[in-house]
Amino acid sequence: MTDALHITDYLARARWVIALEADELRRLHDRLDGPAFAQAVDLLLRCLENRGKIVVVGVGKSGHIGEKIAATLTSTGSPAVVLNSLNALHGDLGVVADGDAVLALSASGETDEMLNLLPALLRFDVTLIALTGGMDSTLAQSSQVSLDVSVTQEACPLNLAPTSSTTVMLALGDALAMVLLEARGFEKEDFAKFHPGGRLGRSLLLKVRQVMRPKAEVALVAPEDSIRQVLAEIARHRAGAAVAVDPDGRLAGIFTHGDFARHFQHDGALGDKPVRDYMTPSPVTIQGDRLAVEILQLLEHKRIDDLVVVDSEGRPIGLVDTQDLTRLKLL
Repeated sequence: MTDALHITDYLARARWVIALEADELRRLHDRLDGPAFAQAVDLLLRCLENRGKIVVVGVGKSGHIGEKIAATLTSTGSPAVVLNSLNALHGDLGVVADGDAVLALSASGETDEMLNLLPALLRFDVTLIALTGGMDSTLAQSSQVSLDVSVTQEACPLNLAPTSSTTVMLALGDALAMVLLEARGFEKEDFAKFHPGGRLGRSLLLKVRQVMRPKAEVALVAPEDSIRQVLAEIARHRAGAAVAVDPDGRLAGIFTHGDFARHFQHDGALGDKPVRDYMTPSPVTIQGDRLAVEILQLLEHKRIDDLVVVDSEGRPIGLVDTQDLTRLKLL
């Protein structure tokens, strides 16, 4: 059984690793101030606008990082493929075409596999962008743009296993992908096209109207109705809240089971009192044509369980209950 001393030692070592990698990320952040990054984004953007693709290639751990970067690019609308550096010279170069952009990942920029591959890649009319820690390396000198992913120390106690260097490389790849996403005007609706499965896909593809309880199933009350009447409406609709509307049908407030529980502790005789005195007069709302993913954001940020859906004139047209989102597998 691990004793307390060992646990303390393990935690100290783990925190040292995380702190060291965080320091290397800060170094990356601080040196990312030249024109090279912007030039890399422009070259990738031009490639995609000309219907080319991004080819990502790396050796060893850099290759694994390259797979993640390629997946992030593809999932955000920038077509990317992974070129296996070991098989490239044995037929896999067939994925490369004139007009493509190549992201070449190498910590040193001098690995044999990468140097053997470079002449073959450069026979194509491609843009070569290097992510390397060797800014004077052969890879860097062969590229149109080189981005510095150097580190002062690996998080490995032996300073050997790629750790800090792969973290920095991944972060810079994420930065490229996200800036490219914004430059291309990629929106939530576009993201939904590439993520149709699972909770994320459902929340991005569905609109609020499709997941809300329609108006006919909402407990609608008047502000002057008594708490007793409101509770009866909540029970009849099997809801967690009642929506108060004014004579013109506009939203006046919301009263939840939680509101009742809180106020009942201090006033056991509130049953005959008007709900206007206890409701929330300006509840959080959302319009029906918004994406369902925005519901999740509002519920999380506002820490509420019920969300009133309104039309453009502020009239309630439905209600979103967190219980419904669980049933629809959106939570």
